[in-house]
Amino acid sequence: MAELLRGAPVANAIIDSCAGRSRALADAGVAPTLAVVRVGERPDDLSYERGLLKRAERAGVTVRRVVLAEDCSQADLMRAVADINADASAHGCLVFRPLPAHLDERAVAAALAPSKDVDCLTPASLAHVFSGAGAGFAPCTAEAVVRVLGHYGVPLAGADVTVVGRSLVIGRPVAMLLQRADATVTMCHSKTADLARRCREADVLVVAVGHARAIGADALRAGQVVVDVGINWDDGAQRLVGDVDERAADAVAATLTPVPGGVGAVTTAVLMDHVVTAAERTVGPKADGAGAYRAKRAQASAF
Repeated sequence: MAELLRGAPVANAIIDSCAGRSRALADAGVAPTLAVVRVGERPDDLSYERGLLKRAERAGVTVRRVVLAEDCSQADLMRAVADINADASAHGCLVFRPLPAHLDERAVAAALAPSKDVDCLTPASLAHVFSGAGAGFAPCTAEAVVRVLGHYGVPLAGADVTVVGRSLVIGRPVAMLLQRADATVTMCHSKTADLARRCREADVLVVAVGHARAIGADALRAGQVVVDVGINWDDGAQRLVGDVDERAADAVAATLTPVPGGVGAVTTAVLMDHVVTAAERTVGPKADGAGAYRAKRAQASAF
Protein backbone atom coordinates (compact mmCIF):
# COMPACT_ATOMS: atom_id res chain seq x y z
CA MET A 1 0.00 0.00 0.00
CA ALA A 2 1.35 3.42 -0.98
CA GLU A 3 2.20 6.01 1.64
CA LEU A 4 -0.08 9.03 1.19
CA LEU A 5 1.58 12.42 0.76
CA ARG A 6 -1.20 14.48 2.29
CA GLY A 7 -1.39 18.18 1.55
CA ALA A 8 -2.62 19.39 4.95
CA PRO A 9 0.75 19.21 6.77
CA VAL A 10 2.42 21.02 3.88
CA ALA A 11 -0.23 23.72 3.77
CA ASN A 12 -0.14 24.18 7.55
CA ALA A 13 3.63 24.67 7.51
CA ILE A 14 3.35 27.31 4.78
CA ILE A 15 0.50 29.13 6.51
CA ASP A 16 2.32 29.15 9.86
CA SER A 17 5.35 30.68 8.15
CA CYS A 18 3.15 33.29 6.48
CA ALA A 19 1.55 34.20 9.79
CA GLY A 20 4.92 34.89 11.38
CA ARG A 21 6.07 36.95 8.42
CA SER A 22 2.79 38.90 8.40
CA ARG A 23 3.31 39.82 12.05
CA ALA A 24 6.78 41.05 11.17
CA LEU A 25 5.35 43.14 8.35
CA ALA A 26 2.79 44.66 10.72
CA ASP A 27 5.65 46.24 12.68
CA ALA A 28 6.70 47.98 9.47
CA GLY A 29 3.15 49.26 8.97
CA VAL A 30 2.39 46.85 6.14
CA ALA A 31 -0.70 44.61 6.02
CA PRO A 32 -0.33 41.93 3.32
CA THR A 33 -3.41 42.34 1.14
CA LEU A 34 -4.90 40.29 -1.68
CA ALA A 35 -7.48 41.72 -4.07
CA VAL A 36 -9.79 39.02 -5.43
CA VAL A 37 -11.68 39.78 -8.63
CA ARG A 38 -14.71 37.56 -9.16
CA VAL A 39 -17.13 37.84 -12.08
CA GLY A 40 -20.52 36.29 -11.36
CA GLU A 41 -21.55 33.67 -8.80
CA ARG A 42 -20.15 30.36 -10.09
CA PRO A 43 -20.51 27.73 -7.34
CA ASP A 44 -16.90 26.55 -7.73
CA ASP A 45 -15.63 30.13 -7.47
CA LEU A 46 -17.69 30.71 -4.34
CA SER A 47 -16.44 27.48 -2.78
CA TYR A 48 -12.82 28.37 -3.52
CA GLU A 49 -13.37 31.87 -2.18
CA ARG A 50 -14.67 30.55 1.14
CA GLY A 51 -11.61 28.35 1.57
CA LEU A 52 -9.34 31.21 0.53
CA LEU A 53 -10.81 33.53 3.18
CA LYS A 54 -10.19 30.98 5.93
CA ARG A 55 -6.59 30.42 4.87
CA ALA A 56 -5.99 34.16 4.53
CA GLU A 57 -7.20 34.83 8.06
CA ARG A 58 -4.76 32.25 9.45
CA ALA A 59 -1.92 33.63 7.32
CA GLY A 60 -2.49 37.24 8.39
CA VAL A 61 -3.51 38.28 4.87
CA THR A 62 -6.32 40.77 4.28
CA VAL A 63 -8.63 39.92 1.38
CA ARG A 64 -10.55 42.55 -0.56
CA ARG A 65 -13.25 41.18 -2.82
CA VAL A 66 -14.15 42.92 -6.06
CA VAL A 67 -17.34 41.30 -7.32
CA LEU A 68 -18.68 42.09 -10.79
CA ALA A 69 -21.92 41.00 -12.39
CA GLU A 70 -21.90 38.02 -14.74
CA ASP A 71 -22.80 40.34 -17.63
CA CYS A 72 -20.30 43.07 -16.77
CA SER A 73 -18.55 44.77 -19.67
CA GLN A 74 -14.88 44.42 -20.58
CA ALA A 75 -14.49 48.08 -19.59
CA ASP A 76 -15.87 47.33 -16.10
CA LEU A 77 -13.37 44.53 -15.62
CA MET A 78 -10.44 46.53 -16.95
CA ARG A 79 -11.38 49.42 -14.66
CA ALA A 80 -11.33 47.09 -11.66
CA VAL A 81 -7.86 45.83 -12.59
CA ALA A 82 -6.59 49.37 -13.12
CA ASP A 83 -7.86 50.38 -9.67
CA ILE A 84 -5.99 47.47 -8.08
CA ASN A 85 -2.82 48.37 -9.99
CA ALA A 86 -3.04 51.91 -8.62
CA ASP A 87 -3.70 50.85 -5.03
CA ALA A 88 -0.36 50.63 -3.22
CA SER A 89 -1.99 48.83 -0.28
CA ALA A 90 -3.02 45.89 -2.49
CA HIS A 91 0.04 43.64 -2.86
CA GLY A 92 -1.48 40.84 -4.90
CA CYS A 93 -4.38 40.29 -7.29
CA LEU A 94 -6.18 37.06 -8.11
CA VAL A 95 -8.65 37.03 -11.00
CA PHE A 96 -10.97 34.03 -10.86
CA ARG A 97 -10.89 32.06 -14.09
CA PRO A 98 -12.32 31.04 -16.44
CA LEU A 99 -14.01 34.34 -17.16
CA PRO A 100 -17.38 34.46 -18.92
CA ALA A 101 -17.04 33.90 -22.67
CA HIS A 102 -17.73 37.55 -23.59
CA LEU A 103 -14.69 38.80 -21.65
CA ASP A 104 -11.13 38.89 -23.00
CA GLU A 105 -8.83 37.16 -20.51
CA ARG A 106 -5.71 38.06 -22.50
CA ALA A 107 -6.49 41.75 -22.18
CA VAL A 108 -6.82 41.35 -18.43
CA ALA A 109 -3.52 39.48 -18.26
CA ALA A 110 -1.79 42.22 -20.25
CA ALA A 111 -3.25 44.93 -18.01
CA LEU A 112 -2.43 43.50 -14.57
CA ALA A 113 0.76 44.80 -12.98
CA PRO A 114 3.26 41.90 -12.91
CA SER A 115 4.36 42.85 -9.39
CA LYS A 116 0.82 42.05 -8.17
CA ASP A 117 0.33 38.91 -10.23
CA VAL A 118 0.44 36.20 -7.55
CA ASP A 119 -0.86 33.30 -9.68
CA CYS A 120 1.06 33.68 -12.96
CA LEU A 121 -1.64 35.31 -15.08
CA THR A 122 0.58 37.83 -16.84
CA PRO A 123 3.09 37.16 -19.65
CA ALA A 124 5.85 38.63 -17.47
CA SER A 125 5.23 36.09 -14.71
CA LEU A 126 5.19 33.23 -17.18
CA ALA A 127 8.48 34.49 -18.64
CA HIS A 128 9.94 34.42 -15.12
CA VAL A 129 8.97 30.77 -14.71
CA PHE A 130 10.76 29.80 -17.91
CA SER A 131 13.78 32.12 -17.66
CA GLY A 132 14.29 32.47 -13.92
CA ALA A 133 14.73 36.23 -14.45
CA GLY A 134 12.57 38.91 -12.91
CA ALA A 135 10.41 38.78 -9.80
CA GLY A 136 7.31 36.94 -10.98
CA PHE A 137 5.47 34.08 -9.31
CA ALA A 138 4.83 30.58 -10.60
CA PRO A 139 1.27 29.25 -10.91
CA CYS A 140 0.21 28.26 -7.40
CA THR A 141 -0.74 24.68 -8.28
CA ALA A 142 2.50 24.05 -10.16
CA GLU A 143 4.51 25.36 -7.23
CA ALA A 144 2.37 23.32 -4.82
CA VAL A 145 3.61 20.14 -6.53
CA VAL A 146 7.21 21.06 -5.79
CA ARG A 147 6.36 22.15 -2.24
CA VAL A 148 4.72 18.78 -1.52
CA LEU A 149 7.74 16.87 -2.83
CA GLY A 150 10.10 19.07 -0.83
CA HIS A 151 8.11 18.77 2.40
CA TYR A 152 8.22 14.99 2.25
CA GLY A 153 11.90 14.87 1.34
CA VAL A 154 11.50 13.35 -2.11
CA PRO A 155 14.92 13.69 -3.78
CA LEU A 156 14.69 15.56 -7.06
CA ALA A 157 18.33 16.25 -8.00
CA GLY A 158 19.20 13.74 -10.68
CA ALA A 159 15.80 12.02 -10.49
CA ASP A 160 13.95 11.00 -13.64
CA VAL A 161 10.60 12.82 -13.58
CA THR A 162 7.82 12.41 -16.10
CA VAL A 163 5.18 15.14 -16.34
CA VAL A 164 2.00 14.16 -18.17
CA GLY A 165 0.24 17.31 -19.37
CA ARG A 166 1.51 20.39 -21.18
CA SER A 167 -0.79 23.24 -20.17
CA LEU A 168 0.62 26.65 -19.28
CA VAL A 169 -1.21 26.44 -15.97
CA ILE A 170 0.41 23.28 -14.61
CA GLY A 171 2.25 20.97 -17.03
CA ARG A 172 4.87 23.21 -18.57
CA PRO A 173 5.45 25.41 -15.49
CA VAL A 174 5.88 22.44 -13.15
CA ALA A 175 8.37 20.92 -15.59
CA MET A 176 10.42 24.11 -15.43
CA LEU A 177 10.28 24.21 -11.61
CA LEU A 178 11.38 20.58 -11.40
CA GLN A 179 14.26 21.23 -13.78
CA ARG A 180 15.26 24.13 -11.54
CA ALA A 181 15.48 21.54 -8.73
CA ASP A 182 17.93 19.58 -10.95
CA ALA A 183 15.51 16.83 -11.95
CA THR A 184 15.72 15.31 -15.43
CA VAL A 185 12.26 15.96 -16.81
CA THR A 186 10.38 14.24 -19.62
CA MET A 187 7.20 15.99 -20.76
CA CYS A 188 4.40 13.84 -22.17
CA HIS A 189 0.95 14.52 -23.56
CA SER A 190 -1.93 12.97 -25.46
CA LYS A 191 0.16 12.47 -28.62
CA THR A 192 3.16 10.88 -26.89
CA ALA A 193 4.04 7.49 -28.38
CA ASP A 194 4.01 4.64 -25.85
CA LEU A 195 2.96 6.93 -23.02
CA ALA A 196 2.62 4.05 -20.55
CA ARG A 197 6.27 3.06 -20.99
CA ARG A 198 7.51 6.61 -20.46
CA CYS A 199 5.44 6.86 -17.29
CA ARG A 200 6.77 3.56 -15.96
CA GLU A 201 10.36 4.69 -16.46
CA ALA A 202 9.94 7.66 -14.11
CA ASP A 203 11.12 7.83 -10.51
CA VAL A 204 8.57 10.58 -9.97
CA LEU A 205 5.37 10.74 -12.04
CA VAL A 206 3.38 14.00 -12.11
CA VAL A 207 0.00 13.77 -13.82
CA ALA A 208 -2.06 16.84 -14.80
CA VAL A 209 -4.26 15.95 -17.77
CA GLY A 210 -7.76 16.76 -16.51
CA HIS A 211 -9.29 13.34 -17.26
CA ALA A 212 -10.46 10.94 -14.57
CA ARG A 213 -8.19 7.92 -14.12
CA ALA A 214 -6.36 8.59 -17.41
CA ILE A 215 -3.25 6.87 -16.04
CA GLY A 216 -3.83 3.22 -15.19
CA ALA A 217 -1.93 0.17 -13.98
CA ASP A 218 0.00 -0.25 -17.27
CA ALA A 219 1.67 3.15 -16.72
CA LEU A 220 2.82 2.48 -13.14
CA ARG A 221 5.61 0.49 -11.54
CA ALA A 222 6.68 -0.48 -8.07
CA GLY A 223 8.45 2.15 -5.99
CA GLN A 224 7.34 5.26 -7.84
CA VAL A 225 6.38 8.59 -6.34
CA VAL A 226 3.04 9.50 -7.95
CA VAL A 227 1.76 13.08 -7.81
CA ASP A 228 -1.84 13.35 -8.99
CA VAL A 229 -2.78 16.94 -9.77
CA GLY A 230 -6.14 16.13 -11.34
CA ILE A 231 -9.51 16.65 -9.71
CA ASN A 232 -12.54 15.27 -11.54
CA TRP A 233 -16.10 14.43 -10.59
CA ASP A 234 -16.98 10.76 -11.08
CA ASP A 235 -20.73 10.49 -11.67
CA GLY A 236 -20.72 6.74 -11.10
CA ALA A 237 -18.83 6.84 -7.82
CA GLN A 238 -20.39 10.18 -6.85
CA ARG A 239 -17.07 11.55 -5.62
CA LEU A 240 -13.96 13.41 -6.67
CA VAL A 241 -11.20 11.37 -8.29
CA GLY A 242 -7.81 12.16 -9.75
CA ASP A 243 -6.15 11.70 -13.12
CA VAL A 244 -4.52 8.49 -11.85
CA ASP A 245 -6.34 5.24 -11.11
CA GLU A 246 -5.93 5.41 -7.35
CA ARG A 247 -6.42 1.67 -6.77
CA ALA A 248 -3.72 0.77 -9.26
CA ALA A 249 -1.32 3.36 -7.84
CA ASP A 250 -2.03 2.34 -4.26
CA ALA A 251 -1.08 -1.23 -5.11
CA VAL A 252 2.38 -0.48 -6.54
CA ALA A 253 3.56 3.08 -5.85
CA ALA A 254 5.83 3.94 -2.93
CA THR A 255 4.03 7.21 -2.29
CA LEU A 256 0.92 8.86 -3.71
CA THR A 257 -0.85 12.19 -3.32
CA PRO A 258 -4.54 11.59 -2.54
CA VAL A 259 -7.45 13.21 -4.35
CA PRO A 260 -8.90 15.14 -2.68
CA GLY A 261 -6.52 16.17 0.08
CA GLY A 262 -3.26 16.23 -1.84
CA VAL A 263 -1.83 18.95 -4.08
CA GLY A 264 -5.09 20.89 -4.14
CA ALA A 265 -4.91 21.42 -0.39
CA VAL A 266 -1.59 23.23 -0.82
CA THR A 267 -2.51 25.57 -3.67
CA THR A 268 -4.20 28.26 -1.58
CA ALA A 269 -1.38 28.17 0.98
CA VAL A 270 1.11 28.87 -1.83
CA LEU A 271 -1.09 31.79 -2.91
CA MET A 272 -0.86 33.24 0.61
CA ASP A 273 2.92 32.83 0.52
CA HIS A 274 3.04 34.75 -2.76
CA VAL A 275 0.97 37.61 -1.31
CA VAL A 276 3.19 37.88 1.77
CA THR A 277 6.29 37.79 -0.42
CA ALA A 278 4.87 40.57 -2.62
CA ALA A 279 4.20 42.63 0.50
CA GLU A 280 7.75 42.01 1.75
CA ARG A 281 9.12 43.40 -1.49
CA THR A 282 7.52 46.75 -0.70
CA VAL A 283 9.55 47.11 2.50
CA GLY A 284 12.76 48.63 1.20
CA PRO A 285 15.87 49.07 3.37
CA LYS A 286 15.12 52.77 3.89
CA ALA A 287 11.37 52.48 4.48
CA ASP A 288 9.84 53.43 7.82
CA GLY A 289 9.86 50.41 10.10
CA ALA A 290 12.21 48.43 7.87
CA GLY A 291 14.65 47.72 10.69
CA ALA A 292 11.93 46.34 12.95
CA TYR A 293 10.62 44.31 10.05
CA ARG A 294 13.98 42.69 9.34
CA ALA A 295 14.44 41.74 13.00
CA LYS A 296 10.95 40.25 13.25
CA ARG A 297 11.35 38.51 9.89
CA ALA A 298 14.52 36.83 11.14
CA GLN A 299 12.67 35.63 14.25
CA ALA A 300 9.81 34.27 12.12
CA SER A 301 12.26 32.39 9.89
CA ALA A 302 13.87 30.74 12.91
CA PHE A 303 10.78 28.70 13.71
